[in-house]
Amino acid sequence: MTAVEKEPGRFRRALSRFTADEQELDGQSLQDEAVSAGATHVAQCSAGAPVCVAGQLRVVVLRPRAGVPTLEAEMYDGTGTVTLIWLGRRRIRGIEPGRALVARGRLTKHDGRPTIYNPSYELRAGA
Repeated sequence: MTAVEKEPGRFRRALSRFTADEQELDGQSLQDEAVSAGATHVAQCSAGAPVCVAGQLRVVVLRPRAGVPTLEAEMYDGTGTVTLIWLGRRRIRGIEPGRALVARGRLTKHDGRPTIYNPSYELRAGA
C-alpha cells in the first residue's frame, strides 16, 4: 500500500487546499480557531441560550437607537455571523474590523439575525 492509499483524508485535504478559494480557507481557519478557544460555532448556537463564540470582526458601526449610542459589530466564525451590540457605547478600544475575539452572552434574534447584547469579550492575537 502506498502512503496515499493509507491516508486518503490527508491527500484530499491537501488537494482541497489547492482548489479551494481564499474565502473557504479563511472560513476553515476561523472554525479551527473557534474550536481551540473552546467556543461553539455560530451555526450550532440556539436562541435564548448562553453562548461562547469566537471569530473575526468584519464590520463595526456606530448606530444610535432611540437617541442612545450603540456600537454594533458583525463577527464571522467560518460557519455564520453574529451581531454583537454594546448599548450606550460609542467606541471600545480594540473593537475594530479584522480583530479576532471571543464573545460570551445570551444569544437572541434581532431582525432575524443572531445577536448578543452587551457581550463580555476577550480580544485575541492574530486574525
